[in-house]
Amino acid sequence: MARIGFIGLGNMGLPMATNLAKAGHTVTGFDTAPAARAAAARAGLPLAPDTARAVREAEIVLTMLPAGADVLDVYGEALGAVPAGALFIDCSTIDVTTARTAHERARASAMASLDAPVSGGVVGARAATLTFMAGGEPAAFARAEPLLAAMGRRIVHCGGPGAGQAAKICNNLILGVSMIAVSEAFALAEKLGLAADSLFAVASASSGQCWSLTNYCPVPGLVPASPANNDYKPGFAARLMLKDLRLAETAAAEARLALPLARNAAALFSAFAASGHAEEDFSAIIKAVRTLPRAD
Repeated sequence: MARIGFIGLGNMGLPMATNLAKAGHTVTGFDTAPAARAAAARAGLPLAPDTARAVREAEIVLTMLPAGADVLDVYGEALGAVPAGALFIDCSTIDVTTARTAHERARASAMASLDAPVSGGVVGARAATLTFMAGGEPAAFARAEPLLAAMGRRIVHCGGPGAGQAAKICNNLILGVSMIAVSEAFALAEKLGLAADSLFAVASASSGQCWSLTNYCPVPGLVPASPANNDYKPGFAARLMLKDLRLAETAAAEARLALPLARNAAALFSAFAASGHAEEDFSAIIKAVRTLPRAD
């Protein structure tokens, strides 16, 4: 069993940390947010007063943070405090360039590292059914894999440093665009007088089938676990989908690649979030689709 310093105890991080503790690992957590620390205390997770003390005896440093700048800040604090030879695993969703910078800083301090963003949302974090997309050296992945298995069901080594983030950004580009397409289909069906359950019965068993339809259908009552059934409480918040689509846009700009669907999806989610829906599940984008003005 490993000694783990877990930094970032939000909606995703806390259930991931508690699953590691349930698996028998020794976990010490830290988060800068008072609400997150209070939730961790209620869950019985041991807490440190700061990052340095959370990691000072850790063999593994695991981070789940909002943005790339936060990851680099934590690495700056942790690299000088952690025992020699520790493994850093960053499960945040950040841009590829920053992920590679984090790897370089770990390497310069003689630490192993992995970028390992996740898919599966809060439900997957609680149920330990997440998918991990990992980037880093094979030896670091082999060392991390048993820990990731305590938090997830599928663990994929995608390649070298930054490859996990690349996979996450591409995956969520598909997810965001496909949710808009599914929403457009249901909005059109409504206007054509086609019942939502009839469209679902056809599309879910034919060429329109996709994860956004069969797992997170934006129309209530068609999929048991859909946030649409709970007034679009996330789930995966619209602001987080917007963040991921913007990461895709940034990556595309750096690669000198035009991604018109990603650009248009980001614009739609941006307007939706700005109009007061940022904390609703991203499947609530169907509300925006239903009210879009016609181009003509």
